[in-house]
Amino acid sequence: MAKLRVTRIHSPIGRKKDQLATLITLGLRRNHQSRVVPDTPEFRGRIEKVKHLVRVERIEDEGEA
Repeated sequence: MAKLRVTRIHSPIGRKKDQLATLITLGLRRNHQSRVVPDTPEFRGRIEKVKHLVRVERIEDEGEA
């Protein structure tokens, strides 16, 4: 299964509170902090909500050929 590396690149200051809460649920509390998450519809939905604050990179598993 593919994974996604999500990196927070902008501050949520001045944004809606639910966007800050979404960043926290993704585990991104500081700028330039990254986290690898599974590529599932649940995480895709969270990322879509804060897509203007994060950078997303797709990571293929090493075991896949």
